[in-house]
Amino acid sequence: MAAAAQAAAEAAAEAVAANGPMFGVLDIVLLAGMAGFGIYWVYFRGSPKAQPPPNKGYTMQPTLIAPKANENSFITKMKASGKNIVVFYGSQTGTAEEFALRLVKEAARYGMKALYPADPEECEMEELSKLSEINNSLVIFCMATYGEGDPTDNASAFYEWLKTEEPDLTGVNYAVFGLGNKTYEHFNSMGKFFDKRLEELGATRVVEAGVGDDDGNMEEDFLTWKDSLWPAVLDFFGLEMNLQEISMRQYRLETPDVPPEKLFTGEIARLRAYQTQRPPFDAKNPFLAQVTAWRELHRGGERSCMHIELDIANSKLRYDAGDHVAVYPVNDPVLVNHFGELLSVDLDTPISLVNIDDQSTKKHPFPCPCTYRTALSHYLDITSNPRTHVLKELAEHTANFEEKQKLLMMASSSLEGKELYQQWVLQDNRSLLHILEDLPSCKPSLDLVCELLTRLQSRYYSISSSSKLHPESVHITAVLLKYTTPTGRINKGVATTWLASKKPEADQTTHQIPIFIRKSQFRLPARHQTPIIMIGPGTGVAPFRGFVQERLKVKREGKPVGDTVLFFGCRKKSEDFLYEEEFQESIDEGLLTLHTAFSREQPDKKVYVTHLLKDHGEYIWRILGEENGHLYVCGDARNMARDVHDIIIETCSKYGQMSSSEAQAFVKKLETQRRYSADVWS
Repeated sequence: MAAAAQAAAEAAAEAVAANGPMFGVLDIVLLAGMAGFGIYWVYFRGSPKAQPPPNKGYTMQPTLIAPKANENSFITKMKASGKNIVVFYGSQTGTAEEFALRLVKEAARYGMKALYPADPEECEMEELSKLSEINNSLVIFCMATYGEGDPTDNASAFYEWLKTEEPDLTGVNYAVFGLGNKTYEHFNSMGKFFDKRLEELGATRVVEAGVGDDDGNMEEDFLTWKDSLWPAVLDFFGLEMNLQEISMRQYRLETPDVPPEKLFTGEIARLRAYQTQRPPFDAKNPFLAQVTAWRELHRGGERSCMHIELDIANSKLRYDAGDHVAVYPVNDPVLVNHFGELLSVDLDTPISLVNIDDQSTKKHPFPCPCTYRTALSHYLDITSNPRTHVLKELAEHTANFEEKQKLLMMASSSLEGKELYQQWVLQDNRSLLHILEDLPSCKPSLDLVCELLTRLQSRYYSISSSSKLHPESVHITAVLLKYTTPTGRINKGVATTWLASKKPEADQTTHQIPIFIRKSQFRLPARHQTPIIMIGPGTGVAPFRGFVQERLKVKREGKPVGDTVLFFGCRKKSEDFLYEEEFQESIDEGLLTLHTAFSREQPDKKVYVTHLLKDHGEYIWRILGEENGHLYVCGDARNMARDVHDIIIETCSKYGQMSSSEAQAFVKKLETQRRYSADVWS
């Protein structure tokens, strides 16, 4: 019936097209209606109707879901748990976070309740003004300064908010401990900023800000400030000193029965992230880059310097010359195995450390569940010097009286104890593993050791290539670190020792390294015609290799390029002149002007890069003072970078006809304009 109706309609349409209209509009409408009725009669008349659901004697109501508490609200959590202290940290290497955790634990000893160490990146910091709603409340900030006076990555958003907004912090009580390094010009700028800015916004300072210097003794600086903090807090709130003996454990040990595929094996955040790689790649989701090239740069001597090339072709990672590549290293398996031997533990035992504080967003100190071996290999720093609170914990697990007293003395705030800690731990360079070796009656549980050790941090390297020339690879230049300690032990750099084992071999599977890219302000001028001066002794030359590559490419394209000057220094030309052939090629093509200093070529005279700078002072002034050029420094912050800074000021004063104060102001202006940039480390 339906087919017949459709055929009739098509025949009528053809007739109309051929002979003109046979029917009027009304006729066509009637015919279509009849055809539709016929289709309905044949196919749908007998279909059962949908029946309403049987009446069960009740009416349907919308489901009411209780609103979920904001997990980022630290005020809500403090009120719910009856806590009155919150400790925030701005940390790049983990030290500030460690100090924050120690303060949280110690608060309980003084009868106060502190919320877990809080990451400002994971909290609604706009709630800070609501802290006054909690009786006898206090906020403590442990804030590290990173780079050239910058906030740490996790505190940058809070820093910008506090700097630009005007929240009313009246009634908020605070204390600040800053972490920095005096070898950097902007020493402790973040600690100073937070201390001053909080006061400007109406908050009340409970104790003078602490200043920690990593170039000196950060641990002693923290202990001195901490010893003044708690008495000041008790006095401020009118509380009695009532020290309590409590457990300082933050995590409890669980031994889960899980299949191997449910165990973390080194991933930073997501389980099996290394088996199923998914962009975007960052600090919490590193990319496994394949090592495509590895070669030794030194041509003699006892030292080693590696050139490593990493493939980033399928990662969508992008970089510019001057950026940093971060590498997640793995600890030496020999050291890891030694922990198991000393403490008689099967390192392949699956474990999970679970936070005792159920209000904490940090459920585990590192990705769990995993094995002891994985934790000690990938997640924990097993080679650094332990801090005094670790020694105090170790003393509780030491059977020999003399060994126990030694640990307790170093953990105390006495002058004798501080001197012993300075000598026996810091100057003798003992790690926790070394302490277990030297104090044989010290037998802590391995889960306690895992709790006490800090997290193993990624290592940053200045990228030594240009993405304009190498868009699908990142190059690293790194000296293998190896030295003898005062106790006669051989210490090795964690990352460089691991990188040294990644040399591709023809008969082996390819090596992969977890990496991510960190952007930098260490940038070439936007205009290629702008002259530049680069100062980079040793591996400080790494980013300048990328700069030279980029400028050489521009020159080969026929574009004008300004003066490109490099001051490079090493020990001997025949041994450690890094990338000599490449730089010579740039010289031959008329791009690069190279000044070299070889400190051990002449037995009676050591020549350093700083000597060359003084010899070329007039030229340096012309570039900086008359041609609006840029100056870059990369390398050691403790000595070289500081000496270079002083020489540049002297140069500007001498050849720019300035007073000392005017020269300092001029150099400061260069830094503000990013025409004087430093990429240095201590």
